[in-house]
Amino acid sequence: MPVQSFPAGAALLALSLSVPAAAQNYPEKPIRVYTTGVGGSSDFSTRIIAQAMGGAFAQRMIVENRALVSVETVSGAPPDGYSLLHYSNVVWLMPLLQTNVPWDIFRDFAPVVLTVNTPNVLVVHPSLPVKSVKDLIAFAKARPGELNYASTSLGAGNHVAAELFNNMAGVKIVRINYKSMGAGFTDVVSGQIQVMFPSANSATQYVKSGRLRALAVTSVEPSALVPDLPTVAAAGLPGYESVAMTAMFAPAKTPDAIVRRLNQEINIALKKPETRERFLTQGTEAMGGTPEQLTAVIKTEIARLHKIIKSTGLQ
Repeated sequence: MPVQSFPAGAALLALSLSVPAAAQNYPEKPIRVYTTGVGGSSDFSTRIIAQAMGGAFAQRMIVENRALVSVETVSGAPPDGYSLLHYSNVVWLMPLLQTNVPWDIFRDFAPVVLTVNTPNVLVVHPSLPVKSVKDLIAFAKARPGELNYASTSLGAGNHVAAELFNNMAGVKIVRINYKSMGAGFTDVVSGQIQVMFPSANSATQYVKSGRLRALAVTSVEPSALVPDLPTVAAAGLPGYESVAMTAMFAPAKTPDAIVRRLNQEINIALKKPETRERFLTQGTEAMGGTPEQLTAVIKTEIARLHKIIKSTGLQ
């Protein structure tokens, strides 16, 4: 189901009146925001948000690229608002795909805000003789196991999108795991890997320069972010949908006053015209909303993906 953006204006007014005075001294030192490896969708959006919040706090927001280590780092950090996690929906999808995941999204984190929403884009190396989703399906069926796709961590949007494609199309494109999207792009652009499902924002520069060929967008409806692309569903795989979301979290038990202050300032940053334009340029839609709305989105997505994972055998 498509994710809806939430009107932040009324929420911001309520928050500005309700944030206790205790949060007004926060922050008194730099805030570290932990995210994916360099070059990924969350890395781009984290830096845009950090820059947009430059005047919100007297302290800097420092971006730390730690890939999945980021999740464990923040889950075990002091609940004082100085260690934040800005990560994709992998943080709540991975436990559906793998046992012994050392974190629990509801136990270990305090939701702050849904920040951005972006579809993935199905791209191939230009040397691959396919120009449509139907072409790729036919080519892959004729060569089972011969094509590879690049993805990052288990449960990441690019992984889920590719495995859903494999299952629904009845093809076998083999996963090659990378520590960061940047490393994955290097091998796809060089032609060592043939297929990838990156987020629209991280793929933009490669598609515009002709180094990759975009075939379709993974959202259920055509996206204004990539208006020239058909959806995967319309281009040959009916019923297909996979959308990446990114959200900000604090460690569990972070004081509500600090969570609300962060939520308020991030919402303000996301509403700035220049911020929204930067996201659109990168192929991402700024979202926003309350912590409660983020929790509702997570619960809805877990329920939806759990059904898909059970029916498709996604792994």
